[in-house]
Amino acid sequence: MSYLETTPTAHPSYQKEKQERIAGFASDEEFRALSNQWRAMALERKYMNNFSWLGRPLIQVPMDAMAMQEIIWAVKPDLIIETGVAHGGSLILSASILELIGAGEVLGIDIEIREHNRKEIEAHPLGHRIKLIEGSSTAPDVVAQVREAAKGKKNVLVCLDSNHTHEHVLAELQAYGDLVSVGSYCVVFDTFVEDMPADYVWTDRPWGKGDNPKTAVWEWLRSHPEFVIDKSVEDRLLVTSAPDGFLRRVA
Repeated sequence: MSYLETTPTAHPSYQKEKQERIAGFASDEEFRALSNQWRAMALERKYMNNFSWLGRPLIQVPMDAMAMQEIIWAVKPDLIIETGVAHGGSLILSASILELIGAGEVLGIDIEIREHNRKEIEAHPLGHRIKLIEGSSTAPDVVAQVREAAKGKKNVLVCLDSNHTHEHVLAELQAYGDLVSVGSYCVVFDTFVEDMPADYVWTDRPWGKGDNPKTAVWEWLRSHPEFVIDKSVEDRLLVTSAPDGFLRRVA
């Protein structure tokens, strides 16, 4: 059953109308092209840096924040693993939904957690639901710590949003993909790098076309049929940093 079908609504007729509308977005080339154009302009203008979640900066497309709260509420994970911490806004978002659910913890991993960010995250009213690990998300000792934390957890959700090179994301998928519970998700952010205009140049980042999270997802999925790309998420958002990045475990 897809994410689209597991998201509850007030009435079956409302749900049916929503499903039909979102299905129409899947083939609405004009709307999708406009969304892609908007996303490219938003990146150039750092639009994603304008927001916060409960007081902590959240560097994310707002539509993706909406999708994440819907996914967390539907899956109700007892552990959310997130690579990439930055200011901690995404961790706080995840923790806030878990707080409403009444259970669960967030594990945030980053190669560098700046001291002022750590202090703010740990002092936040939702800090009790968050644990931080400093180190490369693909380092053997860090992977071992994460896998230890996942022992005994029934519902695990994974979000990958650190180094966006093909090699690194592929290594993260190999390290954490099997921790995702059936029916839950591995969300791979910034797959849109592959879809940027052909003349766009990443002057200050080591990734680009042919070397990014989406290419890593495509390669990884070839040997992991237990995961599928849940297009229903992307189709409802249209503007997302994670096209082909909402991976649902089905077996």
